[in-house]
Amino acid sequence: ETSNCKLNESETKPRYVSAAQRGPRRKQTCPSSEQLYSRAKADFATLLLHILHRILCHEQRCHTVRQETRSVCYVYLTNRHDIVHWGWLNAVFYRVDYERIKVVGPDRAAAEWLLRCGAKVRFRGFDRWQHDYNGLPTGPLGRYQIEAIDATVSCIMYRGFDHLEGLEHVEEIRFSKCIYIEDACLEHLSQIKTLQDSLKHMTVVSCGNVTDKGIIALHHLRNLEWLLLSDLPGVKDKDQTVDRLQTALPRLTIELDLA
Repeated sequence: ETSNCKLNESETKPRYVSAAQRGPRRKQTCPSSEQLYSRAKADFATLLLHILHRILCHEQRCHTVRQETRSVCYVYLTNRHDIVHWGWLNAVFYRVDYERIKVVGPDRAAAEWLLRCGAKVRFRGFDRWQHDYNGLPTGPLGRYQIEAIDATVSCIMYRGFDHLEGLEHVEEIRFSKCIYIEDACLEHLSQIKTLQDSLKHMTVVSCGNVTDKGIIALHHLRNLEWLLLSDLPGVKDKDQTVDRLQTALPRLTIELDLA
């Protein structure tokens, strides 16, 4: 019985593995400090935006207070002129998610971006403006199509304008008191083929970064019927600018209130 309980010497001795049997060792590389820093920034940005989204989109009793709070917070966080180190946060926040556009469609993706930035949208066939992110209607792909955009006192900027690609039914856009709307935004918007066909009414009011160059670029919107321009200190030669627009778009009615 005792002999049966004893282990063989080969079972008790540690097994030796030669270098040839073990094979070549993998070379372990540690991430550089720059890689670690960029990862940390991306993780922090994602976490911060998730927290902001949960706070700002939370249902409250007063819709007006919620909308003003969302706009003020996002404008503060994305003020790249006063807070330079928030630039990387802008890049994350305004990044266009093309996979999301494929899944939910361009209208839904654009509506999500606009409402996150404090703007409002009106869907085709509806009279009510949609300003609550949590209240965005759900339905089959293409069920809700954006017909009008009101970006008054919103923080939309050029980096997110690719969201407007593919919108086929937008007839009205209002840019009022938008501190980040600049010439590049109007130039980009004017080059979008679907908007060239659908856009009929447009407002550009109190956008201090818009100059003559951005207004003249609107001549590409060939079906534009009505344009309101007011309080644009960047527009220096209003007569020539209006003449060029009127020559390119003879059917366009321009309401002007420029000092």
